[in-house]
Amino acid sequence: MPHSNTHSSVTGPGRFARLCLFLSILAAPFAIAAPAHADFRVCNGSQNLVGVAIGYRNTDGWVSEGWWQVPASTCATLIEGELKSRYYYLYAEDAARGGRWAGNVNMCVAENEFKIVGVQDCFKRGYQQMGFKEYDTGRQGSWMVQLSDTPGTQEGQK
Repeated sequence: MPHSNTHSSVTGPGRFARLCLFLSILAAPFAIAAPAHADFRVCNGSQNLVGVAIGYRNTDGWVSEGWWQVPASTCATLIEGELKSRYYYLYAEDAARGGRWAGNVNMCVAENEFKIVGVQDCFKRGYQQMGFKEYDTGRQGSWMVQLSDTPGTQEGQK
C-alpha cells in the first residue's frame, strides 16, 4: 500500500501559511474600519456627576460650548476627529458638591446647553463668565484630560 503524504500537508508549513492567509483576510476589513481615533476627551475620575464646558478658537473666533454631563468613572468625547487647534480650554463643575475645575482664561457659559461665539461682554449678552484652564496640546491629534476627585488637580495628556 502506498504511503499517503496527507498527514504532512495537514500539519506542515503549508497548512500554517493557509491559516495565516485566511486569518489576515478575515481581519483586513476590521483593520480598515477601525482607524486611529483622534479627539478631545474628558475622563471623570471623581465620584460624582460632572458638567464640562470647552473653549477653543476656530474660524469664527473664540467659541465656548457645553454642557457635557460626564458621570463618575466615565469619559466623554467633547471634540470628535483630529484636533485643529493647539490650545483648548476647559471648565468643569461637580454637580453634587459644587467643586470646580477652573483656570484663569475667562470665557462665557450659559445655564443650559450652549455654543457661544466670542468671549467679550459675557454679562451684557446674558451669559455668565467662568475661568477656563488652558491646555497646550502641542498640536497633537488627540488629547485627554483626567479630572481627579479633588477639583483643580487635573492632568492633560495625548
